[in-house]
Amino acid sequence: MNKLFVASCLAAALALPALAQAREVTLTTRLKNYSGNNAYLAIYLTDANGAYQKTLWVAGKKAKYYKHLPGWARGGGTAAGQYDGVTGASVGSGETLTVSTDLADNLIDAGYQIRIDSAVEDQRDVRADVVLPLTLKGAGQAASGGTYVQSLRYDL
Repeated sequence: MNKLFVASCLAAALALPALAQAREVTLTTRLKNYSGNNAYLAIYLTDANGAYQKTLWVAGKKAKYYKHLPGWARGGGTAAGQYDGVTGASVGSGETLTVSTDLADNLIDAGYQIRIDSAVEDQRDVRADVVLPLTLKGAGQAASGGTYVQSLRYDL
């Protein structure tokens, strides 16, 4: 019993520094006013070369439409069992989506970017509707989007 206690304490001591090195990031995405159905959005992280790293959030629950989120689908996979983010409802014209996620501190100021791919039924699919570098200086600063996304902001 004593060995089990010591092993548990050691495991906890090793895990705590890893947990302490992550921080909550709140992402706020505002959509433009457009005509048509609600938008599907993939919010994901890429490295400095634009290569997919991690899914942060997917707005829209029907996996059959994920193929319309081109940059994310190519990097993150289109089957529900293949992506690593959390999903919620699609987002309507003029609406704001606010979600929170945990990101490791070592990703900040290391060349990573937050990207959003967007798609609206019977309209254009947009790869990288907005791209925002993940930096301490950029926290709280909104970046303008292109087609459906009006702005993206993250707060640390």
